[in-house]
Amino acid sequence: GDWWTRADSNVIAPIIAVPTTAGTGSEVGRASVLTNSETHEKKIIFHPKVLPTVVIADPELTVGMPPAITAGTGMDAFAHCLEAYCSPHFHPMSQGIALEGLRLVKTYLPRAYADGADIEARGQMMAAAAMGAVAFQKGLGAIHALSHPIGAMHNTHHGTTNAVVMQPVLKFNRAAIEERIGWASAYLGIEGGFDGFYAFVGELNKSLGIPANLTELGVKNADMDALVKSALADPSTGGNPVEMTAENTRTLFEASF
Repeated sequence: GDWWTRADSNVIAPIIAVPTTAGTGSEVGRASVLTNSETHEKKIIFHPKVLPTVVIADPELTVGMPPAITAGTGMDAFAHCLEAYCSPHFHPMSQGIALEGLRLVKTYLPRAYADGADIEARGQMMAAAAMGAVAFQKGLGAIHALSHPIGAMHNTHHGTTNAVVMQPVLKFNRAAIEERIGWASAYLGIEGGFDGFYAFVGELNKSLGIPANLTELGVKNADMDALVKSALADPSTGGNPVEMTAENTRTLFEASF
């Protein structure tokens, strides 16, 4: 909508971004996420001036990240690249950026997870995070549409939640993305096309200590009606290659548990 035009841009202070994780890519984004702790909803706001004026991207500042946060934030970058790549919207430049971002995460996240002091891996993951956030201007999808309400209602880590629902979403979208994922697999050196890529995601998650499903993540007594309603209202839904409905979104949530 046009809500962003109603903000007085003259009183918005410039932002200097100093990222200390490598996943979200907020340092190159024009969006912010607000969590309403009373309604347990996440709202995404956009404005050109949310884009930082200055970015200090120093991988030394990410060396102290614990392995679990390294894994979760790294898989957030992977999810950004994957969903941008799979989005049906037209943005050829985003495709190339997303593909290379996937390659960087595939190559360097396991290294950063294994050795937090690996400065080359840390630096490459900072690049991947920025690339993912640039790429997802093309669109996101069901991974984020599911992850946002789960995080808001159950206080789960966003990137880790993305990783947990990634395989169910890949299967959900298979008919629309199988050929495209096959191209990505070839670029990434993964054999077996879609099936090989799907298996790779599961193996990567396991190697990073990511829970196998939402139940293992600690999501209990979920209000499925509320989750479905919130997911369908999430702006990420519009970028999914398969149309999301109340019925198939519920099925997707159930598969993620």
